[in-house]
Amino acid sequence: MTEAYIYDAVRTPRGKGRKDGSLHEVSSLNLSTTVLNALKERNNLEGHAVEDVIWGNVTQVKENGGCLARTAVLASDLDEMIPGLAINRFCASGMEAVNLAANQVKGGAGKAYIAGGVEAMSRVPMGSDGAAIAVDPSVAMEMYFVPQGISADIIATEYGFSRDQADELAVESQRRAVAAWEDKRFDGSIVAVKDVNGLTILDNDEYIRPGTDMQSLGGLKPAFKEQGEVMPGFDKLALMKYPHLEKINHIHHAGNSSGIVDGSAGVLIGNKEFGEEYGLKPRAVIKQTAKIGLDPTIMLTGPVPATQKILKDAGMEIGDIDLFEVNEAFASVVLRFQQAFDVDPSIVNVNGGSIAMGHPLGATGAIIIGTLLDEMERQDKETGLATLCIASGMGAATILERV
Repeated sequence: MTEAYIYDAVRTPRGKGRKDGSLHEVSSLNLSTTVLNALKERNNLEGHAVEDVIWGNVTQVKENGGCLARTAVLASDLDEMIPGLAINRFCASGMEAVNLAANQVKGGAGKAYIAGGVEAMSRVPMGSDGAAIAVDPSVAMEMYFVPQGISADIIATEYGFSRDQADELAVESQRRAVAAWEDKRFDGSIVAVKDVNGLTILDNDEYIRPGTDMQSLGGLKPAFKEQGEVMPGFDKLALMKYPHLEKINHIHHAGNSSGIVDGSAGVLIGNKEFGEEYGLKPRAVIKQTAKIGLDPTIMLTGPVPATQKILKDAGMEIGDIDLFEVNEAFASVVLRFQQAFDVDPSIVNVNGGSIAMGHPLGATGAIIIGTLLDEMERQDKETGLATLCIASGMGAATILERV
């Protein structure tokens, strides 16, 4: 089978997903074209250089609707002969785009692809699409639907994670992210967002909160306690599903959950022939991909079965992986991953994660793949695994191997 190589990976900085965030006036379309144009320019792509642009985006309404991927190609400097495919696998959309592209290359369906994703959460808020699983009673009640924050607290309750453990992980995420930016570890992959006059709007992840400590986090109230216990009382629904739990322990808050931000990321993937044609050196091979479904109520434990599946499919063991990127949707997601595999926390999310820098839903999967590859090169490591939890009870994973 043909190998699928990563030749380049870039991302925009992440802006606060609020009206006062630096990227609020920048649309998902413009964030996308920033990334597409950077990949074209950095790799001297000409004409019908790639087979397709596969682009993840979660809230596909309003300015994100109408196949944003194709619109982004037409608005970018890429050739109009390149089509576009918009996809949605919730928080793993960017990763799924990369995985789909890699498997297309492996199967011989084109020499190269650009894959990634985008989310402008300050402009098109999460939930704007009115998803059936949340609002249609015929599905929501049968599936014991609860919001993701409640799911994260169910994980904490089920697996015995305390508020202090979650806060400690959050403090460490902030510390690592600050250290990574100070050490300029993201410089090779960050593409500044600029206005129509070429002036820089944002060139750094502005969501980071330097100086975050246990004391500052200790003053924050649990974000989902009222939602669970008072109105609309999701805890009762959860306890119907999991009667062995006496009470849901609400440990998550804004400081140990992923940040709402705007951002975009893209990965250039191709076979050996493509690299030779454009004089590009492959950075890594996409060794294996995986996705899986699971219990939709606890929902966010997907990184564990996805990792089990991808390792089995690749004929590998957890000890064969040098570095991990586990999306920090909520602290309990990462704590459960580390608990399940007895993984050393020092090799998980080395440069911080979404708690510190934010989680632009459709882009994060591509972001963590690029971050993982950068860190593998920095540390001269051979193998890395990236994984995310996914809404509605799914998980996805990707294994990279340097070449």
